[in-house]
Amino acid sequence: MSSTMDITTEDKLDLLRRMVLIRAFEERVIDLYHRGDIAGLVHVGIGQEAVAVAVATSLLEGDYLYGTHRSHGHFIARGADINKMMAELAGRANGYCEGLGGSMHLVAAEVKAMGATGIVGGTIPLALGTALAHRDAGLVVAVYFGDGAANTGGFHESLNIAALWKLPVVLVCENNGYAEFTPMSEHTVVERVSEHCKPYGIPARTVDGNDLLEVLEAMSRAVEHARNGEGPTMVECLTYRLRGHYIGDPAQYRQANEVAEWREKDPIERLTKQLKSERALDEDAASTVKREADERVEDAVRFALGGEYLSMDAMTARVFG
Repeated sequence: MSSTMDITTEDKLDLLRRMVLIRAFEERVIDLYHRGDIAGLVHVGIGQEAVAVAVATSLLEGDYLYGTHRSHGHFIARGADINKMMAELAGRANGYCEGLGGSMHLVAAEVKAMGATGIVGGTIPLALGTALAHRDAGLVVAVYFGDGAANTGGFHESLNIAALWKLPVVLVCENNGYAEFTPMSEHTVVERVSEHCKPYGIPARTVDGNDLLEVLEAMSRAVEHARNGEGPTMVECLTYRLRGHYIGDPAQYRQANEVAEWREKDPIERLTKQLKSERALDEDAASTVKREADERVEDAVRFALGGEYLSMDAMTARVFG
C-alpha cells in the first residue's frame, strides 16, 4: 500500500483483525502470567497495536524488523507464529528460541523479525548493521524504540552513521510519554523525539500513533524513501500503553484522568467505529472478529502449555562449547 488512498474496506477489516489478534494475545498473556504459567518480567503493548500493524503492513516480505522489550505486537503483525511465540513466553522448548529468550528476547527469523532486547535502544545499532549489509539489495530495515531511548548515546551515534552512510532504515519511535516510570517532561527538554533528526538532516515526521491509517501513510512514505536509496527516516508515533510498564506495575505515576483520556483514543475502537460508520461492520461482525482471535489464541495456549521444557543438558550445551 503506497498511501491510504489505496486502502479498501476489506483492507481495513484485515488491519482490524490483526490489531484484535494482538490485543487478544496480550490479554491472555496477562492471565497466564498471573496463573504462573509465564514468568519473568513481561511488558505488554496494549493500546499501541496501530503502530505495530501499520509498520508491518508497510514492509515487504524480504524487509527486516527489529523490536524492543515490548514487541509481542511487532512480531505478530509481522506474521510470526503465535503458537511458537506463546510457547517462548511460557519458556517451552517448542518456542521460537526454545524457551531461552522469553518475552524480551524474541527472534522470529522466518519472518525477518530479527530480535528484541531488554536494553533500551539496543536494537538500533543492530538494525543499522543489517541495513548496511543489504544496502544495495533494495531492502528496508525498520527498528522500534521508545522515547526513553532518545537520550542514549547509541541512539545519537546511530542517527549519525545512518545519515552519513544513507542507510535504508526507518526509525520508528513509539512515544508513549514514559521512559519506564518517568514522564517525558522529566527526562528531556526536547518536546518531540523527531526533533533530534534535524542536525543530521534525516527526514522525520510525528504522527498520531493511535490512528492506524495516519501511521500507515507516514510509514509507506518512509519505506519508499529508504527503498529508493535516499537514506534513513524517522516516524515518531504518539501513542500510549494502557497497562503499566510491566505486568504487575501499579502505575501510580499516572493520573486516572490521563488513562481515561487515552482509552477514548483506543486504536481498535477508533477503527471499529470508522468501519461501523461506513457500514462495513456491525456488532455481530465485530463479535466474530473478537471470537476468532480468542480461538486462535486459545490454540496457541494449548500448544505452548503442552510443550516440554528444555533439559538442563540441552540448555548447558547452548551456553558452553
